[in-house]
Amino acid sequence: MDEPIQKMEKDCAPIVDAQMPEIDAAAKGGDLTKALEQLLALEKQTRSAADLASSTRVLKRFIQLTFEAHDWKQMQEYIVLLSKKHGQLKHAITKMVQEAMECLDKTPDMKTKLELIDTLRTVTDGKVYLEVERARVTRILAKIKENEGNMAEAADIMQDLQVETFGSMEKREKTDFILEQMRLCLLKRDYIRANIISKKINIRYFKDADVQDLKLRFYDLMIEYSLHENEYLNACKHYRQIYDTPCIKEDPAKAKKAIENAVLFVILAPFDNEQSDLIQRVYLEAEEVETTVYRDLLKCFITAELMRWPMIEQIYGSTLRQNPVLSGSDEASRKRLKELHNRVVEHNIRVIAKYYTRITTKRLTQLLDLPDKDCEEFLSKLVVSKTIYAKIDRPAGIVSFAKTKHPNEVLNEWSQNINSLLGLIEKTCHLITKEEIIHSITKVI
Repeated sequence: MDEPIQKMEKDCAPIVDAQMPEIDAAAKGGDLTKALEQLLALEKQTRSAADLASSTRVLKRFIQLTFEAHDWKQMQEYIVLLSKKHGQLKHAITKMVQEAMECLDKTPDMKTKLELIDTLRTVTDGKVYLEVERARVTRILAKIKENEGNMAEAADIMQDLQVETFGSMEKREKTDFILEQMRLCLLKRDYIRANIISKKINIRYFKDADVQDLKLRFYDLMIEYSLHENEYLNACKHYRQIYDTPCIKEDPAKAKKAIENAVLFVILAPFDNEQSDLIQRVYLEAEEVETTVYRDLLKCFITAELMRWPMIEQIYGSTLRQNPVLSGSDEASRKRLKELHNRVVEHNIRVIAKYYTRITTKRLTQLLDLPDKDCEEFLSKLVVSKTIYAKIDRPAGIVSFAKTKHPNEVLNEWSQNINSLLGLIEKTCHLITKEEIIHSITKVI
């Protein structure tokens, strides 16, 4: 919030210019107390006269003198004292706080630094005109806690500030701050809050060419969240957004890596209409990048043909295991490798359901390279998700993919066939009559 314009009653610049050398001399002579007392009297004059320039100069000088004397206690005391003075100009307080913030990196030890940070956070608390400074000091404190290994406290400190409501903070800095909040939440393993915070960022902002670094940071964090939640389709979308970033497209290696990961995650995603559409788009993008193995693997999932898992392992296994998504020794990587096998089996079942109306369970197990129990489990899963229609006759050992039609559907289909047949008969009769007429005319001639 901007400070209302206050008319300056008197220009105190000459007074400040006259007294400042005397104050500096006293400070250099070792009499800091006398210097600060003189400066305090001068501050009262500039504040009473509403002279912003002179008042700002005096307040900043309090910080400078105490810093030069290495008297951090007095610096903190004067920051609190001056900020509470009645009629103190807001802009002058802001400049004083900013001057004190520059001293944070020059403190002699961590204890002093934390005390100064605490003082600045106390002074800036609840003041709209100091919201940006409070956010910056809070971020420094959170970084200290993170370096100490206290991730939970660092995340909690950052979450206290709702920077999306700060009108005086630039959009880039605001976005950067929110990304830092997301990162700390993920380190804290607070995935729900990280997802909530991510929605504060308008992704249309990333269309600007000068925020590509923020865009990449955002989608890297979103990928981390998506992988934790096993949202493979979202992970694919995030990698596509990374690929669409100009600085990534300019680097063939990074572009190739982004597309390869997009291919893997769109394959790992469960089949539905959205996945079916996205897999076609990713295939077109994979053709733009030299990634033959991944493109060929993706084509196998697009083509309505059976894939034998042993052959997939033999042809693509060595390449896929070089990708960190599948090559890790952790539980998540092993789970993704198993998911890949599951997607191959599910694809094969959809192909079989497309070409067969009935099939024996023995033949089905041969085509899927799975035991009876696993075949039935996969079939049941796809039927429940309504991906396919199937009925299993266990005693007969037969799986039927033909959906039982309602009598009305049978009648409608029969009616359409009869209408089509009658139409063909009528057209044939018309053509025969036409030929007879032409033949008779030719005969007369």
